Amino acid sequence: MRFVKGHGTENDFVILPDPDGALDLTPEAVARLCDRRAGIGADGVLRVVRTKAMDLGGARGLGGAEGLDGAEWFMDYRNADGSVAEMCGNGTRVFARYLVDAGLAAPGEWDIATRAGLKRVTLGASGDVSVDMGAPVALGSGEASLAGAVFRGERVSMGNPHLACRVDRPVAALDLTRAPDFDPEVFPEGVNVEFYRPVGDRHLEMRVYERGSGETRSCGTGTVAVAAAAAAGTDGPSEWTVDVPGGRLTVVLDGATSHLRGPAVLVAEGETRPGWI
Repeated sequence: MRFVKGHGTENDFVILPDPDGALDLTPEAVARLCDRRAGIGADGVLRVVRTKAMDLGGARGLGGAEGLDGAEWFMDYRNADGSVAEMCGNGTRVFARYLVDAGLAAPGEWDIATRAGLKRVTLGASGDVSVDMGAPVALGSGEASLAGAVFRGERVSMGNPHLACRVDRPVAALDLTRAPDFDPEVFPEGVNVEFYRPVGDRHLEMRVYERGSGETRSCGTGTVAVAAAAAAGTDGPSEWTVDVPGGRLTVVLDGATSHLRGPAVLVAEGETRPGWI
Protein backbone atom coordinates (compact mmCIF):
# COMPACT_ATOMS: atom_id res chain seq x y z
CA MET A 1 0.00 0.00 0.00
CA ARG A 2 1.56 3.28 -1.11
CA PHE A 3 1.22 6.25 1.23
CA VAL A 4 2.24 9.87 1.70
CA LYS A 5 2.45 11.57 5.10
CA GLY A 6 1.41 15.20 5.47
CA HIS A 7 0.10 17.73 7.96
CA GLY A 8 -1.68 21.06 8.26
CA THR A 9 -0.60 22.95 11.40
CA GLU A 10 0.49 19.56 12.77
CA ASN A 11 -2.93 17.97 12.23
CA ASP A 12 -1.39 14.97 10.46
CA PHE A 13 -2.69 12.48 7.92
CA VAL A 14 -1.78 9.31 6.06
CA ILE A 15 -2.67 9.91 2.41
CA LEU A 16 -3.57 6.80 0.40
CA PRO A 17 -3.61 7.16 -3.40
CA ASP A 18 -6.49 4.96 -4.63
CA PRO A 19 -7.78 6.60 -7.83
CA ASP A 20 -9.95 3.68 -8.92
CA GLY A 21 -11.36 2.87 -5.47
CA ALA A 22 -9.68 -0.55 -5.33
CA LEU A 23 -8.61 -0.50 -1.67
CA ASP A 24 -10.68 -2.40 0.88
CA LEU A 25 -10.12 0.17 3.61
CA THR A 26 -11.60 -1.33 6.75
CA PRO A 27 -11.87 0.53 10.07
CA GLU A 28 -9.29 -1.88 11.48
CA ALA A 29 -6.82 -1.03 8.69
CA VAL A 30 -7.30 2.71 9.26
CA ALA A 31 -6.71 2.32 13.00
CA ARG A 32 -3.51 0.34 12.36
CA LEU A 33 -2.20 2.94 9.93
CA CYS A 34 -2.91 5.75 12.43
CA ASP A 35 -1.41 3.97 15.43
CA ARG A 36 1.50 6.14 16.62
CA ARG A 37 3.46 3.25 18.11
CA ALA A 38 2.71 0.26 15.91
CA GLY A 39 1.78 2.04 12.67
CA ILE A 40 2.65 5.13 10.65
CA GLY A 41 0.85 7.47 13.04
CA ALA A 42 -1.75 10.10 12.18
CA ASP A 43 -4.92 11.87 13.25
CA GLY A 44 -6.72 10.39 10.24
CA VAL A 45 -6.53 8.90 6.75
CA LEU A 46 -7.19 10.73 3.47
CA ARG A 47 -8.04 8.28 0.70
CA VAL A 48 -7.57 9.88 -2.73
CA VAL A 49 -10.22 8.44 -5.05
CA ARG A 50 -11.92 9.64 -8.22
CA THR A 51 -15.43 10.84 -7.48
CA LYS A 52 -16.91 8.62 -10.19
CA ALA A 53 -15.44 5.58 -8.40
CA MET A 54 -17.23 6.37 -5.13
CA ASP A 55 -20.45 4.62 -4.17
CA LEU A 56 -21.98 7.06 -1.69
CA GLY A 57 -25.50 5.76 -2.01
CA GLY A 58 -27.00 9.21 -1.52
CA ALA A 59 -25.12 9.69 1.74
CA ARG A 60 -26.23 12.72 3.76
CA GLY A 61 -28.51 13.95 1.01
CA LEU A 62 -25.71 14.42 -1.52
CA GLY A 63 -27.44 12.29 -4.11
CA GLY A 64 -24.49 9.91 -4.27
CA ALA A 65 -21.48 10.69 -6.42
CA GLU A 66 -23.81 12.25 -9.01
CA GLY A 67 -24.46 15.07 -6.54
CA LEU A 68 -20.76 15.94 -6.59
CA ASP A 69 -20.36 16.35 -10.34
CA GLY A 70 -17.69 18.84 -11.28
CA ALA A 71 -15.05 17.56 -8.88
CA GLU A 72 -12.70 14.92 -10.23
CA TRP A 73 -11.36 13.91 -6.82
CA PHE A 74 -13.15 12.77 -3.66
CA MET A 75 -11.60 13.10 -0.21
CA ASP A 76 -12.58 9.95 1.67
CA TYR A 77 -11.70 11.00 5.21
CA ARG A 78 -11.48 8.57 8.13
CA ASN A 79 -10.83 9.37 11.79
CA ALA A 80 -7.95 7.67 13.60
CA ASP A 81 -10.31 5.08 15.12
CA GLY A 82 -11.48 4.06 11.64
CA SER A 83 -14.83 5.84 11.73
CA VAL A 84 -16.01 7.79 8.68
CA ALA A 85 -16.21 11.59 9.00
CA GLU A 86 -18.05 14.10 6.85
CA MET A 87 -15.37 16.75 6.54
CA CYS A 88 -11.90 17.86 7.66
CA GLY A 89 -10.69 21.40 6.99
CA ASN A 90 -6.98 20.80 7.52
CA GLY A 91 -7.29 17.51 5.65
CA THR A 92 -8.82 19.29 2.65
CA ARG A 93 -5.81 21.60 2.45
CA VAL A 94 -3.35 18.70 2.70
CA PHE A 95 -5.40 16.72 0.16
CA ALA A 96 -5.24 19.64 -2.30
CA ARG A 97 -1.50 20.06 -1.80
CA TYR A 98 -1.01 16.34 -2.50
CA LEU A 99 -3.02 16.52 -5.75
CA VAL A 100 -0.86 19.37 -7.04
CA ASP A 101 2.39 17.77 -5.86
CA ALA A 102 1.47 14.46 -7.53
CA GLY A 103 0.55 16.16 -10.82
CA LEU A 104 -3.12 15.16 -10.48
CA ALA A 105 -4.29 18.78 -10.44
CA ALA A 106 -2.83 22.11 -11.48
CA PRO A 107 -2.27 25.08 -9.16
CA GLY A 108 -5.27 27.40 -9.19
CA GLU A 109 -8.86 27.14 -8.00
CA TRP A 110 -11.05 24.04 -8.18
CA ASP A 111 -13.43 21.81 -6.20
CA ILE A 112 -12.84 18.78 -4.01
CA ALA A 113 -15.74 16.43 -3.31
CA THR A 114 -16.40 15.50 0.34
CA ARG A 115 -19.24 13.96 2.32
CA ALA A 116 -20.14 17.51 3.30
CA GLY A 117 -20.43 18.57 -0.35
CA LEU A 118 -18.08 20.37 -2.72
CA LYS A 119 -15.27 22.43 -1.21
CA ARG A 120 -13.42 24.97 -3.37
CA VAL A 121 -9.68 25.22 -2.81
CA THR A 122 -7.22 27.88 -3.96
CA LEU A 123 -3.48 27.19 -4.00
CA GLY A 124 -0.26 27.82 -5.84
CA ALA A 125 2.59 25.45 -6.63
CA SER A 126 3.76 25.89 -3.01
CA GLY A 127 2.74 27.72 0.13
CA ASP A 128 -0.55 28.11 1.96
CA VAL A 129 -3.85 26.62 0.82
CA SER A 130 -7.26 28.32 1.18
CA VAL A 131 -10.53 26.40 1.38
CA ASP A 132 -14.07 27.73 1.00
CA MET A 133 -15.59 25.96 4.00
CA GLY A 134 -19.17 27.05 3.43
CA ALA A 135 -21.36 29.03 5.79
CA PRO A 136 -21.17 28.06 9.46
CA VAL A 137 -24.61 27.05 10.73
CA ALA A 138 -25.45 28.19 14.26
CA LEU A 139 -27.61 25.62 16.07
CA GLY A 140 -28.00 27.21 19.48
CA SER A 141 -26.32 26.65 22.81
CA GLY A 142 -25.01 23.41 24.22
CA GLU A 143 -22.72 22.15 26.93
CA ALA A 144 -20.03 19.63 27.71
CA SER A 145 -18.29 18.68 30.95
CA LEU A 146 -14.60 18.15 31.54
CA ALA A 147 -13.02 17.00 34.80
CA GLY A 148 -16.25 17.76 36.63
CA ALA A 149 -16.59 21.30 35.27
CA VAL A 150 -19.41 22.29 32.91
CA PHE A 151 -18.55 24.33 29.82
CA ARG A 152 -21.29 26.06 27.87
CA GLY A 153 -20.81 26.90 24.23
CA GLU A 154 -22.35 27.32 20.81
CA ARG A 155 -23.29 24.42 18.60
CA VAL A 156 -22.02 24.99 15.08
CA SER A 157 -22.29 22.78 12.01
CA MET A 158 -19.49 22.88 9.45
CA GLY A 159 -20.86 19.82 7.71
CA ASN A 160 -19.70 18.06 10.90
CA PRO A 161 -20.79 18.86 14.48
CA HIS A 162 -18.95 21.27 16.80
CA LEU A 163 -19.40 22.75 20.26
CA ALA A 164 -17.34 25.94 20.61
CA CYS A 165 -16.85 26.81 24.28
CA ARG A 166 -15.37 30.15 25.32
CA VAL A 167 -13.11 30.04 28.40
CA ASP A 168 -11.59 32.84 30.44
CA ARG A 169 -8.26 31.18 31.24
CA PRO A 170 -5.39 30.03 29.00
CA VAL A 171 -6.48 26.96 27.04
CA ALA A 172 -3.14 25.32 27.87
CA ALA A 173 -4.44 24.85 31.44
CA LEU A 174 -7.18 22.43 30.34
CA ASP A 175 -6.77 18.69 30.77
CA LEU A 176 -7.83 17.08 27.47
CA THR A 177 -6.37 13.66 28.17
CA ARG A 178 -9.96 12.40 28.49
CA ALA A 179 -12.91 13.04 26.21
CA PRO A 180 -15.40 15.71 27.31
CA ASP A 181 -18.80 14.34 28.28
CA PHE A 182 -21.88 15.50 26.38
CA ASP A 183 -25.56 14.65 25.94
CA PRO A 184 -25.84 12.04 23.15
CA GLU A 185 -29.42 13.13 22.52
CA VAL A 186 -28.14 16.59 21.59
CA PHE A 187 -25.16 15.20 19.67
CA PRO A 188 -26.31 11.81 18.33
CA GLU A 189 -23.34 11.57 15.93
CA GLY A 190 -20.79 12.73 18.50
CA VAL A 191 -19.19 16.16 18.52
CA ASN A 192 -15.86 17.94 18.21
CA VAL A 193 -15.45 20.08 21.32
CA GLU A 194 -13.40 23.29 21.04
CA PHE A 195 -12.21 25.49 23.90
CA TYR A 196 -11.21 29.00 22.87
CA ARG A 197 -10.12 32.27 24.48
CA PRO A 198 -9.81 35.75 22.97
CA VAL A 199 -6.19 36.98 23.20
CA GLY A 200 -6.48 40.14 21.08
CA ASP A 201 -8.58 41.93 18.50
CA ARG A 202 -10.13 39.15 16.37
CA HIS A 203 -7.38 36.88 17.69
CA LEU A 204 -8.18 33.59 19.44
CA GLU A 205 -6.34 30.65 20.93
CA MET A 206 -7.94 27.21 20.73
CA ARG A 207 -7.61 23.58 21.70
CA VAL A 208 -9.88 20.80 20.48
CA TYR A 209 -10.92 17.26 21.33
CA GLU A 210 -12.00 15.59 18.09
CA ARG A 211 -14.47 12.72 18.01
CA GLY A 212 -12.71 9.56 16.88
CA SER A 213 -9.21 11.04 17.23
CA GLY A 214 -8.82 12.62 20.68
CA GLU A 215 -6.99 15.90 21.18
CA THR A 216 -5.33 17.00 17.95
CA ARG A 217 -2.79 19.74 17.32
CA SER A 218 -5.26 21.54 15.08
CA CYS A 219 -8.75 21.22 13.58
CA GLY A 220 -9.72 23.22 10.50
CA THR A 221 -13.49 22.95 10.80
CA GLY A 222 -13.16 23.63 14.52
CA THR A 223 -11.12 26.76 13.82
CA VAL A 224 -13.95 28.12 11.67
CA ALA A 225 -16.52 27.10 14.28
CA VAL A 226 -14.81 29.07 17.06
CA ALA A 227 -14.37 32.12 14.81
CA ALA A 228 -18.08 31.98 13.97
CA ALA A 229 -18.98 31.64 17.65
CA ALA A 230 -16.72 34.55 18.60
CA ALA A 231 -18.13 36.71 15.79
CA ALA A 232 -21.77 36.05 16.69
CA GLY A 233 -23.70 39.28 17.08
CA THR A 234 -21.19 41.41 15.17
CA ASP A 235 -21.85 43.07 11.83
CA GLY A 236 -19.97 42.87 8.56
CA PRO A 237 -17.15 40.70 7.23
CA SER A 238 -14.33 39.82 9.60
CA GLU A 239 -10.95 38.12 9.54
CA TRP A 240 -9.79 36.07 12.52
CA THR A 241 -6.41 34.75 13.55
CA VAL A 242 -6.64 31.46 15.45
CA ASP A 243 -3.63 30.00 17.26
CA VAL A 244 -3.69 26.24 17.79
CA PRO A 245 -0.99 24.04 19.36
CA GLY A 246 0.31 23.22 15.87
CA GLY A 247 0.52 26.76 14.49
CA ARG A 248 -1.64 29.58 13.19
CA LEU A 249 -4.65 29.66 10.86
CA THR A 250 -6.68 32.46 9.32
CA VAL A 251 -10.47 32.42 9.04
CA VAL A 252 -12.41 34.91 6.91
CA LEU A 253 -16.16 35.29 7.51
CA ASP A 254 -18.00 37.33 4.87
CA GLY A 255 -21.61 36.68 5.83
CA ALA A 256 -22.18 34.26 2.97
CA THR A 257 -19.42 31.70 3.47
CA SER A 258 -16.17 31.13 5.34
CA HIS A 259 -12.59 30.65 4.18
CA LEU A 260 -9.84 28.80 6.01
CA ARG A 261 -6.22 29.58 5.08
CA GLY A 262 -3.05 27.95 6.34
CA PRO A 263 -0.08 25.70 5.57
CA ALA A 264 -0.23 22.21 4.09
CA VAL A 265 3.01 20.23 4.16
CA LEU A 266 3.97 16.84 2.71
CA VAL A 267 6.81 15.25 4.67
CA ALA A 268 7.35 11.64 3.54
CA GLU A 269 6.24 8.86 1.25
CA GLY A 270 6.67 5.12 1.16
CA GLU A 271 4.85 1.81 1.20
CA THR A 272 3.65 -0.58 3.86
CA ARG A 273 5.27 -4.01 4.20
CA PRO A 274 3.49 -6.87 2.42
CA GLY A 275 0.94 -8.51 4.69
CA TRP A 276 1.18 -5.92 7.48
CA ILE A 277 -2.28 -4.44 6.91
